[in-house]
Amino acid sequence: MANLSDSLTFRHGATVANRFVQPPMLTNSGEDGYATQDTINYYNAHSKSGGMVITEYMYVTENGGPALTWKRGREQLAAYDDKFVPQLKKVAQAIKHDGNKAIMQIAHTGREANFRAMNGKQVFAPTGLEDGLDFPFLPYKVHSLSNEQIKEIIAGFGAATKRAIDAGFDGVEIHGANHYLIQQFVSAYSNRRHDNWGGSIEKRMNFPLAVTKAVVDTVKQYAPDDFIVGYRISPEEIHGKNIGYTWHESTQLIDRLTKEFDLDYVHLSMPQFDAKPGDAMLLDTDKADSSFKDSTKTLAELFHPYLNGAKEIIVGGVNNREKAEAALSLADLVAVGRETIIDPLFAEKILNGEDDQVVDEITLDQVKKNHMTQGLIDNYSGPAAGIPLPGAANISSLHQGFGGWAEMKYPKNPEVK
Repeated sequence: MANLSDSLTFRHGATVANRFVQPPMLTNSGEDGYATQDTINYYNAHSKSGGMVITEYMYVTENGGPALTWKRGREQLAAYDDKFVPQLKKVAQAIKHDGNKAIMQIAHTGREANFRAMNGKQVFAPTGLEDGLDFPFLPYKVHSLSNEQIKEIIAGFGAATKRAIDAGFDGVEIHGANHYLIQQFVSAYSNRRHDNWGGSIEKRMNFPLAVTKAVVDTVKQYAPDDFIVGYRISPEEIHGKNIGYTWHESTQLIDRLTKEFDLDYVHLSMPQFDAKPGDAMLLDTDKADSSFKDSTKTLAELFHPYLNGAKEIIVGGVNNREKAEAALSLADLVAVGRETIIDPLFAEKILNGEDDQVVDEITLDQVKKNHMTQGLIDNYSGPAAGIPLPGAANISSLHQGFGGWAEMKYPKNPEVK
């Protein structure tokens, strides 16, 4: 078994110094798509969070975001235009200044682009109202993408990859998880199309395959030989009776992606690093039918036969050495999320044997040390926090008023229900 301090070399030659990864986490610090000084300060403070630091997801076309945004200045970052490159260079430099790898996560949020709706713009998905599909959990209408729009988005992933290269990032991660557009195409619940982009699982895989080809083609043309390309996936989509796919289908997709495109890594997005079938995408109020719990192996283990030389990253609930080592026994790299928001030096302290120095709850002093953005403070400290950070009450005095998605105000126009 590998040690947390061991280096790792990906198939195209890039080497990371240790087995820790900071996973992509939204900072809610962008403004009009641009990284702000708060964004840059945050990533500068997190430059030692792992041998590889993955940015928050950046949307690749104008209609691809922002998502999970409640007001201007609390936005997702953008990479759909060259105008964003100067600020993206600063983000890459902030992450890399201690010698670790900087990875840009690229995405289109599809139906989740709520801030577009708040500004009276149309929101798109594989299937929407034009094809009879409504999303009752969203307070706005969603429209079906045309074939031309789909091709523009695929090209957008390639163009965003070129911007990542130009900005000095060491790689990109394709965001195929967490209910954003790529996952929406793979999901039988979200994708009701009857063309090249939907229907059978084979056709529902066409969009992620086309996106990955656009990314890899761009990398081969413009990037250094050791440029890293990864793919993040939610291993299953099971929400009560709404079944998008199971691990049997998602491993088919990973098998094709890793065989056809020589990906450097696959990143499993899960609530717990040792999740098993039926565990990974359940809402708290849902109960999966026992038929989905069809293996005693972890999802990390079930994906091993389909990696075809790609490395595996797993995430979820790691906040001490014991859990980090348990996760490393299942995969090649260990992503540490919420604990890294609290203490961006978590990895360094564990690697140096300073476990007793790890900060495990957020405090006013720690907010200053980790340059926690106001968006993150609002997101994790207020009454709307789905899963508050440990110690959230300690920073409640800094809260500036994010009261929950239900309180978001959408304009009264034909686009909004």
